[in-house]
Parts: sequence; C-alpha cells; structure tokens
Amino acid sequence: MVFLNPGYSDEPFWVAYSRYMQDAADDLGVELRVLYGQRDNARILDNAHQVLAGKHPDYLIFVNEQFTGPEILRLFEDSEVRLFALHSTLTPEQQALAGGSRERYRHWLGSLVPNDEEAGYLMARALIALADGKPAEMLAFTGIKQTPSATLRVAGMERALAEAPHVRLQQMLYGEWRQQRAYEQAQALLPRYPNLNLVWAANDEMAFGVMQAAEEQGRRLHYAALNNSHRVLQARIERRIEVLASGHFILGGCALVMLYDHSRGLDFAERGGKDQVASLLRLIDDKDAERLLTRLDQDDIGLDFRTFSATQRPQMSRYACSIDSLLR
Repeated sequence: MVFLNPGYSDEPFWVAYSRYMQDAADDLGVELRVLYGQRDNARILDNAHQVLAGKHPDYLIFVNEQFTGPEILRLFEDSEVRLFALHSTLTPEQQALAGGSRERYRHWLGSLVPNDEEAGYLMARALIALADGKPAEMLAFTGIKQTPSATLRVAGMERALAEAPHVRLQQMLYGEWRQQRAYEQAQALLPRYPNLNLVWAANDEMAFGVMQAAEEQGRRLHYAALNNSHRVLQARIERRIEVLASGHFILGGCALVMLYDHSRGLDFAERGGKDQVASLLRLIDDKDAERLLTRLDQDDIGLDFRTFSATQRPQMSRYACSIDSLLR
C-alpha cells in the first residue's frame, strides 16, 4: 500500500499520522510506503505520477487536500490500482462532476473521513458555554480554503453559533493551519476587539499563534482547539486551552484495517458502507489528555489494530475503530 501524505515531512501531525499507520501496517503484516506532498499540489501530483510509473501497489490511499482528488483519480483511471480516499474525500460538488466511489472510477473503492463537522460543533458549543450565557465575542481561525476538513469544522462551528444568539462571531480568518500566520493575524486583530473573549481554532498550531499574540498584549482569552500534539495535550492539562477535540490521529490506521479486510475478500462496504465517517473526534478533558500524553509519548502506543478487523471478527456489522483503549 502507498499513502500520499499531503503534509510536510517534518509536520508533527502528519508525521505522527503516518507513524500510527505504520503501527497498523506492522500489526496487520502489510507493507506501507509513505510519500509526503509538502502541502504542495504539484508535489502531491508528482508523487502520484511516481507511483504510477513504478511498480504498482495493490492500494493507493490519497487525501483530497486542496481538491487534488479528482486529478489523482483520473491519473489512475486505466490502471488496476485500487484507490481509497482518506481524511477528506471529494466534495459533493466534485462528486457531481466526477461521480462517487465505485461509479465512474470503478477502482475508487471508497473513503474514510473523521467526524469533522461534529467536532467543530462540539468545540464551539463547549467554548460558548464558557461565556455562561452572557454576551460574548468570538474569533475563528480555520485552515486552507480548499481543504474539506476545514470547511466541515467551520460548518459545525456555525451550527453551534446559530444556537447561541448571545455570541457574535467577529471574524473568521484563514490561518492556513500555521502558528506564525495566526499569530500575525491576531496581532493585528485583537486590538480592534477589546471585548473579545472566545477563540475557536480548527487546529492547535493556530490556537497557539493567537495565544502568543494575546499574551504579548496582556489579554486572557478562552480557546478551543483540535489535535493531539504533545504541546496541545499539555496545554489542556494545564487548562490554558479549555476545549480540545482529538482522536482522529489513528484514522489512517483504521483505513488500513478496512483495506486489509478488503484484500481478504471481506468488503468494508458490507460493514458500514463504501464511504464511512469514523466518530473518532471527541472532546478531551484534562484527565484524558494526561492518559493520551502518556500513551502517545511511547514508541508503541499499545493499540492492536487487528482487534478492529473483520478478519478477526467476521460477524461484526460495522467498524468501530476508536481510541477508547488509550483512555483507560
């Protein structure tokens, strides 16, 4: 199997993401190769061309980062490589043109994405609750515009805001997932909003950028963030970040389980559908953060991905990949 990782090869989230995929591959006895796209469309597509030109893998796993999915599907249309969308799949608009999985592109088997919309909603709802029903002002920081996961998290945030008329969203900014970018934006914006007290960020890096600017300006704000880095888990333990969503870091490993079963004649489409949403993202309290920090700091986090496989449990009706065991 080959994974076209869209991230930087030194980006903590995507490096860890690949590490947990390798953990799953080792458990399952699967050969995995990871190619980093360095958050560059041309590089991502160059990596796809490299795979096509070389010895073909049985499965190619891709992410619809910056909407590159349709081009990858077109590229492999005449090959026998089976494709799988991970983390973010084609948008409804893209599927209206290209078709869904197992339609026009017959070797596109399906997809597995996290519950991004729900996560954005839960984060915003918990953040809003910190205002205790009083009028409040919020800033929101999201990732890159052409990233489906960012769009879904924002949709969840907007759903929570619609339920809270006492909270006003002053601005939503594209922090591009980066601390420095969010820091520069917050430096300029915070003085404009002296009454602002809530910050919703679609990942941890952007939350830390805003926090840095706020601390320099002597402001104390409430933060909601999403991720599983050592730094953000520690910040949740210390309650410098009061709302944290996490859990999607094992999504790639869960996808390998599904493809492993497929390779053995157990089609995941019969166990939850060809396109699945994994309810991995959840709110993490300080005790959960302590447990995760301990487990994720270890070389082997102690999660046996075989336990999620239909090969091990042929009677199971749905996949239930989760971090439950890491929180016990």
